[in-house]
This record gives sequence, structure tokens and C-alpha cells, in this order.
Amino acid sequence: MSSKLAGKVALVTGGTSGIGLAAARLFIEEGARVVVTGSRDDSVAKARDALAGVSAVRVSDTARQEDVSALLSEIRAEFGQVDVAFLNAGILKAGSLAQGSEADFDAVISVDLKGPWLTLQALIPHLAPGASVVVNTSVANERGWAGLGAYSAAKAGLRALVRTATAELAPLGIRVNAVSPGPTWTPIFGRNGATPEQAEAAAQGLIPRIPLGRLGQPEEIAKAVLFLASADASFVAGAELVVDGGLSQV
Repeated sequence: MSSKLAGKVALVTGGTSGIGLAAARLFIEEGARVVVTGSRDDSVAKARDALAGVSAVRVSDTARQEDVSALLSEIRAEFGQVDVAFLNAGILKAGSLAQGSEADFDAVISVDLKGPWLTLQALIPHLAPGASVVVNTSVANERGWAGLGAYSAAKAGLRALVRTATAELAPLGIRVNAVSPGPTWTPIFGRNGATPEQAEAAAQGLIPRIPLGRLGQPEEIAKAVLFLASADASFVAGAELVVDGGLSQV
């Protein structure tokens, strides 16, 4: 590998599966010391096995200020300042405007929008000079998909947050950007109460809309995150890199 993150300390929230886990693995391969978070004991245990000996894995709820503060204090004490942060933690709960529940809306906004806001706010004093922050948005912030009102609203809010954070943090030498994945085969398809068969059907139903004719893979999104996180993107700030197989372009 090219060691693009050699000697760097990286934080990946929601890094116990899918895109986050793929990014953590790639960061490690590129020389970083990586701290991965997840909100559930079972997913954290699996990630510890998958990343055994090469990464620190912590239980931390990105939507709880006390969890975020405690996590960053631990990182500072054990690793020092953070050079790279991939704010990836998120959930998806589908529901139409007519039938969606307030509880589901609140849960999505709390994890997908409030969580990154809390984490980014708490990160500021812990970021090293020249640090890079990458936020996981989604092509859903540009598309009008039925049933994804809360999710799309949260992701659109994140896109706006990246712009605001750039205005505030670029003068400090900190770059903030977004990666915007299209439909990607990750466990999120099965976390909305769907059976494996329903999750597979939902995923396959998206393929005809994608010009490249397939779903993305987590490793493909991770490579885009690495670009934004590394010195290769040293003059990129406030941008959103879309990785969606052409879905949003045609």
C-alpha cells in the first residue's frame, strides 16, 4: 500500500460494519492507528474480532453528548490528537409522511444529523493541525424517494453542516468534506424490520435505476473516503464526492 495515512490517528464512527468497517480496514492498511465506534455491544464485539490487534473498538453512541466527550477524552489520552475523522454512523427507518411515526423520525434525526453535529463540535479541540473530517451523506439528500423523508432530511442537513463547518474550520487548517454514497450493499438494508428476503428485494429493485447496473460495494466508498481524508485532497474543502454508479447524474 501507499501509506497515505502513515502515523495518523483516525476515528471512524459507526465503523463496525458496512462502509465504516471497510474504511477502518483501508485506513489501517494505509498506516493509520484507527479507533472504531459502534452503538451496540454485539456489533462492537464482532468488529473487535475482525480488527483484532490493529484497531481500538469502543462502544459509543454518537447521539449522546456524554458518550462522545468520554470517547474523545480516551482517544486523546491513548493516541493524542485526531488527524482523520470519518463521521459515518447512521440508521435508516422508512415511513411515509402519512404513516411514519414521530419516534422513528426523532431516532433518524438524532443519529444521522444530531450525532455528527455533536461529534464534530466535540472534535474541534482534539483535531490536529491539517486534520481532515469526512461526513457520510447520501444521494438521498438530492432525491425524492417515497418513504425516506426523515433519512433524506437528515442527510440534506449533513450536507449543509459540511458547508458551515468548512466556513468555520478552514481558517484553522481543517478540511471538512462529504462522501455521498448511492445504493451500497451493507447491513443497513436489513435494519428496518425487513426479512433477509425483503432486504434483498429492496436492494435488487434499485439496480435498474443505476447506470452501472449494480449496487456499490463498501470498499468502493471507502476508497473515496480515503481520497478525501488524505493529502491527495489537500485543496478540497466543503465538497461532496458522489459515489453512486451514476444514479444521480442521468
